[in-house]
Amino acid sequence: MAIKICKPTTQSRRKMSFTDYSVLTKKAPEKKLLTVLKRSGGRDNTGQISVRHKGGGNKRKYRIISALSDRIDEKAIVTAQEYDPNRGAFIALVEFASDKTKAYILAWENLKVGTEVIASDKTEFSLGNRMRMENIATGVAIFDLEIHPGQGGKMVKGAGNQAVILSKEGDYVQVKLPSGEVRKFNKKCFASIGQVSNSTLSMVRIGKAGRNRHKGIRPSVRGKAMNPNSHPHGGGEGQNSIGMKYPKTPWGKHALGVKTRKKHKYSDKLIVRRRK
Repeated sequence: MAIKICKPTTQSRRKMSFTDYSVLTKKAPEKKLLTVLKRSGGRDNTGQISVRHKGGGNKRKYRIISALSDRIDEKAIVTAQEYDPNRGAFIALVEFASDKTKAYILAWENLKVGTEVIASDKTEFSLGNRMRMENIATGVAIFDLEIHPGQGGKMVKGAGNQAVILSKEGDYVQVKLPSGEVRKFNKKCFASIGQVSNSTLSMVRIGKAGRNRHKGIRPSVRGKAMNPNSHPHGGGEGQNSIGMKYPKTPWGKHALGVKTRKKHKYSDKLIVRRRK
């Protein structure tokens, strides 16, 4: 996939780039697969802002994403590749051969319209097919992993991501995740073959603040620029250092280099090697 570079007609467009959407084959989404997406603006049930820097942005509807493993042993044909405003990856529109019903699934890299895909306990190793991890060969790239059998895909769904099966022992399969973490999964969990689509998303340069506002991301103010009652870094005359050994969050906790994962989490026993 390619990145489109803007012509330098203004200062903001000088370094701006976009994803090349020429690979998409359909613009308008399927109306039956849309639902209303209500936005909170970062506010909780009391109306207080609990997540900062959210608000505004373009209105968008949610695309209902399914998994091939919802309908095991049923062949489906990819009829289109579409844009999804709610995720970095593209989505694929599939039509099941048995009853002609349509569904959205996550698209994979190098997807071709007209490809036949299937979810089964064991099937052939072709891109987009979905099967149980115990039947996937080691070293094969996979995505959209289940954490518990039958739960649906939960991990490795971001644009360009892929995981790799390293080994199989007893009831578990060891998988190397995109973060570098090696984790055990139940061998009965489903996973799809391939890599998530739109792998060049991380190379896109936003270029100007307005693009982030369209995405619903509000500005972030430096702690140094605030008053002392608003942030631990605030206060002082003119340009000052933060005056601390380490940077803090607005609530006084460590901001950098500290593990935030809960201690003694139930899934610790499944992690073979931590991410770096």
